[in-house]
Amino acid sequence: MSSPYALTTEILNGVAVITLDLPNDPVNKFNRAVKEEFVALFDRLERDLNVRAAVLLSGKQDSWIAGADIEEFLELKSAAEAERMSHDGQLLLDSIEALRTPLVCAIHGVCLGGAVELAIATHYRIATDHPKTVLALPEVQLGLIPGAGGTQRLPRLIGIRAALDMILTGRNVRAKKALQIGLVDELVHPSILRSVAIQRAREIADGQRKHQKHSGGITGLLLDENLAGRKLVLRKAREETLKKTRGHFPAPLAAIEAIDAGYSGGPSKGYREESRLFGEMSATDVSKQLIFLFFATTALKKDPGVTLAEGEGRIDVIPVDKLGILGAGFMGSGIAAIAVQQGTLVRMKDADHGRVAKGMAAVRDVLKERLEKRQITRLQYTDMMTLLGGTVDYSGFRNADLVIEAVFEDLDVKHQVLKEVEAATDPDAIFASNTSTIPISRIAEAAARPERVVGMHFFSPVHKMPLLEVIATSRTDRRVVASAVAYGKKLGKTVIVVADGPGFYVNRILTPYINEAGRLLDQGAAIDAVDNALLDFGFPVGPITLVDEVGLDVGSKAGHIMHEAFGQRFAPPVSMQAVVASGRYGRKVKKGFYLYDEEGKKGAVDQSVYALLMPAGRGVSVEGGSGQQRTTIPALEVQQRTVLPMLNEAARCLAEGVIRSPRDGDVGAVFGFGFPAFRGGPFRYMDTLGASEIVKQLEELNDRFPGRFEPAEQLLYMARRSERFYSQG
Repeated sequence: MSSPYALTTEILNGVAVITLDLPNDPVNKFNRAVKEEFVALFDRLERDLNVRAAVLLSGKQDSWIAGADIEEFLELKSAAEAERMSHDGQLLLDSIEALRTPLVCAIHGVCLGGAVELAIATHYRIATDHPKTVLALPEVQLGLIPGAGGTQRLPRLIGIRAALDMILTGRNVRAKKALQIGLVDELVHPSILRSVAIQRAREIADGQRKHQKHSGGITGLLLDENLAGRKLVLRKAREETLKKTRGHFPAPLAAIEAIDAGYSGGPSKGYREESRLFGEMSATDVSKQLIFLFFATTALKKDPGVTLAEGEGRIDVIPVDKLGILGAGFMGSGIAAIAVQQGTLVRMKDADHGRVAKGMAAVRDVLKERLEKRQITRLQYTDMMTLLGGTVDYSGFRNADLVIEAVFEDLDVKHQVLKEVEAATDPDAIFASNTSTIPISRIAEAAARPERVVGMHFFSPVHKMPLLEVIATSRTDRRVVASAVAYGKKLGKTVIVVADGPGFYVNRILTPYINEAGRLLDQGAAIDAVDNALLDFGFPVGPITLVDEVGLDVGSKAGHIMHEAFGQRFAPPVSMQAVVASGRYGRKVKKGFYLYDEEGKKGAVDQSVYALLMPAGRGVSVEGGSGQQRTTIPALEVQQRTVLPMLNEAARCLAEGVIRSPRDGDVGAVFGFGFPAFRGGPFRYMDTLGASEIVKQLEELNDRFPGRFEPAEQLLYMARRSERFYSQG
């Protein structure tokens, strides 16, 4: 029978060995009950003179502490409540730092947020030299800042530059890097973590060992240890943060302010500012939207992707140990690269040996990048590459559990490979198409076993983009759908299940956005003016840059499929067609709307492309752009004309059952093409604006451009009833 308490303690020759194991939870988190247990335990240990030191271990596998319990943030009613929560956390860690009995942290697995703040308040930190041991302060990813002393202790421990990098990015710091920057004191093998930690606790109690401050070298002396250097670092951090976020994310700037307060006004002022700013950030709409996305993606991790029958606890999925991939191009090799990293045996096929070799080299490049960043070891790299094989026929496909086709976007070609795969594989094998626009039911028309056919739409580049759309037809077996979802999660993807149809969900709502950007060019807008307006709205790249990145030929092909399916509102813009017809396919041929160097790095707008665009010869200036003789179109209008049809199409997708819920629609847009996360996604953003306001703006645009902006019935219905997509904000 498990203990109702999270903390258990064993006294070994004067050392209290404390194990944190939160009951009925896969990871340890700091909730109110755990914090109260810590307070009571350390009060007891302080009074027990037989205890000379303590060690803190985790009872979870491959996880130390995952930080604060985010659900408790939802209970906060005001900035003042959040400020008090921060202050209470600071007091708890102050008491740990002041303990009579030195505390050693023995860290194996993830150590996030408040766990890092706890660790840096203790006397000594030992971490395991293991790929799963990572330390991070991801609060900014939730629109918050470290609130339990992290902005004050961390800069003094590892230097202001390294601390800013951790706090402002939220990125993971692996064990070796943590040792190099002074975040941990020692690395050991997981098998000896406990014994070494106990030994170090005794040595510290005996005065034989103590934490050695990280020097940072000459650069650290110049920038971390003097006033002028720190001011320079903080000023540069503010400038870079504003440049990167365009002011949309207030938390990174608040973190810089808290760090600055600690240095300029001393620790007490720094702690007060940290608490105040933590409270302030918790009340922002940005934080609410980012926390929503956190819970939405967490829920999707537990979602099997199919509706369970009454009394059905789970559905038995088909394990994918052997994967066949058709097409060794950019997408096929990308899928192979993430599959071998999860221990899947992969067989990649293409038409000739040269293409296969190129695909295998692309996989090798992805893994080499991880090796160079020390994210994997040389042995892991070798083991992963041995899982990959190439072929020009179907040898090795007979035992494949899953075959993913990533061939040319042509229905006849896909029909051909489907027939070949069914002949070459076991009848129980799953056939998945990575098509981006062609309905899966159309592909399955050629199948002898249509119930085994499913869509698995990955996004480019596969090893970086987090989303996977799994597409089910009316004939796809539910176990096949659940198996595709389960394997997508194994590959590390956030998975949404969508109904079959042209463009599915993500590309369907993206197409009107891209098309309207092209029509703005038709009207005379400058290329960089359009892109800059959408960057200011919050997208990571502008729509014209996006089509250059994806490939104008690919986008054009998809656009024609969507036009054929949905009619005039999806008509492709003239300018885009003219650029494609000229052979400018974007970055991959180093010729598109923008200039590219030999490495494919994007430069300025290619002014020569304007000769292909309509209308030519207008001698007027451009707001926010550098194009010659183009038309001024206000940035707000650019944003409305591109974003509103995307929202409109998202509402249609929900009404038609293409997506299962607004949650899936929001996650799909944010993780599929970078809809601004601080706006929560298309549906959260529509709730922010209100359905009646969206309808009003759409109708005004539709009066000017008939047929392109007609409001969806779903939005009209909601506007009349003042309804929202989400019951709560």
